[in-house]
Amino acid sequence: MKRATTNKAERGTATVEFALTAAFFLMMIMAIVSGGHLFFTHNAMVESTRRGARYAANQAKPATPCNDPATVPVKNMVLYGTPTAGTTPLVNNLTASNVTVCYSQDYGVAQGTVSVKIQNYSYTFAVAATLIQMPAYQTTVAGESAGQIPGVTCP
Repeated sequence: MKRATTNKAERGTATVEFALTAAFFLMMIMAIVSGGHLFFTHNAMVESTRRGARYAANQAKPATPCNDPATVPVKNMVLYGTPTAGTTPLVNNLTASNVTVCYSQDYGVAQGTVSVKIQNYSYTFAVAATLIQMPAYQTTVAGESAGQIPGVTCP
């Protein structure tokens, strides 16, 4: 039997082709995973403002319309998903300074509005290791129970 001979000029081409295509596919997988995480963060920010606004609409109005210390439970709801402070925020690097809670002047039982806004949040994009300034996220809802029962006064 005659043995197949290979051309010396073609030695190692399979290794080089594998290295080039593997590098390309690994970069594509990294980009897909990083892009998915960016969209996850976007969705988590939208849901956080909704959660905070729903919670705030059921609470009594604080003394001042914007950023009153009484809005801390609302901010905790946005950050941790619970009115009490947690240890790990739902979104990485999201802090209370990024969250604004504003009640309208006429806020009360079934009237006025409350707005929860997340702004000035920078997302660290893993592929390019760059910061992406995310847009402001805001949810505004109408006042609901406001923690009161209409027509009932307590002694």
